[in-house]
Amino acid sequence: MPDLDIIIVNWNAGQQLRDCLESIETTTRDGFGLKRVVVVDNGSMDGSAECFDDLDLPLIVIRNTENRGFAAACNQGAADSRSDYLLFLNPDTRLFPESMGRPIRFMQLPENRDVGICGIQLTDDDHTIARTCARFPTSSMFFAKMLGLDRLFPHLFPGHFMTEWDHGDTREVDHVMGAFFLVRRSVFEKLDGFDKRFFVYFEDLDFSFRARQVGWRSYYLACVQAYHKGGGTSEQIKATRLFYSLRSRILYGYKHLAYWPATVLMLGTLLIEPFARLAFAALNRSREHAQETLNGYAMLWRAMPALFRSTTGDRRQ
Repeated sequence: MPDLDIIIVNWNAGQQLRDCLESIETTTRDGFGLKRVVVVDNGSMDGSAECFDDLDLPLIVIRNTENRGFAAACNQGAADSRSDYLLFLNPDTRLFPESMGRPIRFMQLPENRDVGICGIQLTDDDHTIARTCARFPTSSMFFAKMLGLDRLFPHLFPGHFMTEWDHGDTREVDHVMGAFFLVRRSVFEKLDGFDKRFFVYFEDLDFSFRARQVGWRSYYLACVQAYHKGGGTSEQIKATRLFYSLRSRILYGYKHLAYWPATVLMLGTLLIEPFARLAFAALNRSREHAQETLNGYAMLWRAMPALFRSTTGDRRQ
């Protein structure tokens, strides 16, 4: 019978973390054993990673004194695992009874031995099915997003996320969102985990791309669900969220695109996109959006020397 470890990275998630853990308690565990639930707390100040003694779970809490970033904390939580599967789960999710059992049974089928990553259908407060699957982005997709063309002309410029598909059927995809990211431990170890240079955002996409490069497939299951609030704790820090999203995009570009497209992407992100975002804020008369854009880009400009040095090994002509 296969074993599972669950890894949850927490940063000031409040009641959401406890709700998530309580939902794990209620899941059915037919056909697999739940070995560990590891909460890696990234220096939370809200007390959200305290007082879980009443939960009937094989719970381990790792407390970092600072926010190490999502990718690094995921690796930290998975470091001592000996289970067959790892489930990386966001604290703003809640599982239903079959949320874990059905995807594990799917991956255990002999015909799915080359499926390395599995995601499931995620719904929100209104029971709307979220568009969580994505294509591996190309340079043209990045440029279209940079200029807002994917929003203005979505049929001509399809975006990274597969929003045109209703996510109502099971299928192989390039990438499933990291809010519920079930991975074979053997695959995780072969790829040396998540790239910790991605502080947050794109770390799961980078992992999926590297898994595909060595022959592993990703699958989305529409026959089983979990709840996902979306946004999570990043709603508290929108300018910082923008900064990390843009920083991770540039890092991903230098890692997986050719050198010149990656460089054009970097220059466009720094020199063109902020004006497009400010114009969008002006059209919507949103001073808040404009201020978030300015603050996010100020952080990005300050971070560029260190970011550019970190990408040196990924550049290829």
